[in-house]
Amino acid sequence: MKFDLKSMTRKQLEKLRSDVDTALEKVTERERKAALVAVEKAAKAHGFTLAEVTADAKPIKAKRRAPTKTKVASVPKYANPEDRSQTWSGKGRQPDWFKIAMASGKKAEQLLI
Repeated sequence: MKFDLKSMTRKQLEKLRSDVDTALEKVTERERKAALVAVEKAAKAHGFTLAEVTADAKPIKAKRRAPTKTKVASVPKYANPEDRSQTWSGKGRQPDWFKIAMASGKKAEQLLI
């Protein structure tokens, strides 16, 4: 069955969506029941009932990730001579005050804390 979705109205499309959702639920339930019958048949072939097989079964747990390490802020290495509260660890992007100081002729050693 083929539908011309471009020519359908919103109401028709919503009805189609509802019908598809209903059909999917029915198919899922039918497949679940078929899987259950297959599992019961397999258990019976081994001389057990499904209840006996699942009685000792433990739920499968998802693997746990190792705890991540907490990031620690780097120790400040340089300070702005005009405002000592502005610091930089020397890692990552250079702050503007550091770039300006370098451009004005200062050396990095002069900005060390």
